[in-house]
Amino acid sequence: MPDVIVDPETDPRATYAVDPARVRALTARVVASGEPLTTHTPMTGAPLATLPTSTAADVTVAVARARAAQRRWAGVPLAQRSRLLLALHDLVLERRTELLDLVQLESGKARSHAFEEVADVAIVCRHYARRGPGHLAPQRHLGVFPLLTRSTEHHRAKGVVGIVSPWNYPLSLAVTDALPALLAGNAVVLRPDPQGTLTALAAVALMVEAGFPDDLVQVVLGPGETGRAVVAQTDYVCFTGSTATGREVAAAAGRRLVGASLELGGKNAVYVADDADLRRAVPGVLRACFASAGQLCVSAERLLVHEAVADEFVGRFLEAVAGLRLSTALDWDADMGSLVGPAQLERVLGHVDDAVAKGATVLAGGRPRPEIGPYVVEPTVLAGVTSAMACRDEETFGPVVSLYRVADDDAAVALANDTEYGLNASVWTRDVRRGRALAARIQAGTVNVNEGYAAAWGSIGSPMGGMKASGLGRRHGREGILKYTEAQNVTVQGLVNVADLPGLRGARYASALTGALRAMRAARLP
Repeated sequence: MPDVIVDPETDPRATYAVDPARVRALTARVVASGEPLTTHTPMTGAPLATLPTSTAADVTVAVARARAAQRRWAGVPLAQRSRLLLALHDLVLERRTELLDLVQLESGKARSHAFEEVADVAIVCRHYARRGPGHLAPQRHLGVFPLLTRSTEHHRAKGVVGIVSPWNYPLSLAVTDALPALLAGNAVVLRPDPQGTLTALAAVALMVEAGFPDDLVQVVLGPGETGRAVVAQTDYVCFTGSTATGREVAAAAGRRLVGASLELGGKNAVYVADDADLRRAVPGVLRACFASAGQLCVSAERLLVHEAVADEFVGRFLEAVAGLRLSTALDWDADMGSLVGPAQLERVLGHVDDAVAKGATVLAGGRPRPEIGPYVVEPTVLAGVTSAMACRDEETFGPVVSLYRVADDDAAVALANDTEYGLNASVWTRDVRRGRALAARIQAGTVNVNEGYAAAWGSIGSPMGGMKASGLGRRHGREGILKYTEAQNVTVQGLVNVADLPGLRGARYASALTGALRAMRAARLP
């Protein structure tokens, strides 16, 4: 790729960087007067790019620009907005090579996992271009007096939507929350995590190329202070990140009486039932645990296996874990890539060391692999994990899964629900009816039957989000676009006033209305 500098005479991973001219082009639209920030690639730990940063005052400018653009954008016909989403769909697939490189360079994940992000953006574009106008269309409702009262529900844009996106999915989570917001008539101010900035900026450049107005999506750059300024100034907030930070975002939004959608932490469980098809379950669970090196909000960190199949499943699973290919190369040969940086490496190894020190057994992995990359950790399986260990209840957010043998479905459900989180779960069984029944008992916003996470995540027509400490609100589906709107009830009353019927006052009015209410009940009117 011409934008990545690679020295062919040495190990190319040692010289990964992004062309400074490309960085300047990507950051040209950014309002930024703060101190420069240098990011590093997880592939080698070496500097990747130097970026400008935005102060709170810069965020104020960006919000003002977005607000002016939104007033013009709200007048663009919905059909035209939908066409722009389809144009972006085509561009994302056409330019996937650069996007894949940037996702890998910033996040460290394997290329196949980076492609999930490209596919996700395309799917969301197509879905909301086709279904969004129907969700936003005015809806007629039965009025208080049938035929005489005409009530219509409208959905008006919130105004400027603030999106604070994380580093682990730098393309998908920077873009897919913005798309329905834009279709609904809003402008967006996006603060990507510094570690995902280049990917987000490349995606916004594609939006402009697709035909979205220049000022409609404003990008501000910087650490947590910049994100807090976005939360403090926009009309609706969409945040993806840790539960601790999510609580702060919710409190800040609440003080301003603006809405917020929060996808937060998880301690997700996968249950392999006694009738599971192990030929499907082993590779499916492997991916559920180790996709994106476990740095996926919906990945599995707890593996519950029915004791009737535990020996066979665990044997096959550990063999599959041992066969995973680890790499930090910009190619398709890796099954798992790197953690994002030193803080994540410290957390993951700290959880493993803590568990081992307190009596857990390492069945697979557990070691760093610096010869592959500075932040690479082997996919790790632990047994004998207890409540005394940090990894029992805390989110590790890395390639570490704890194994538990369970006696029956009731024990599996109880253990799956024994957490403050409720984001995602996975159930493996040949009996789909049984799988649905188990899903209904699990306290999680999404439950996949015979898949780890991708089936529910990729079904954009259905809502995605968390229960309990895993968040508020939903992305995807009808709720994923209507949350960016204000519902407005416009009701027209014809012929007579509601409380001023000719010749009917006081007790006679009450008696007549009582009869009308009884008649409407008898007619089964809603």
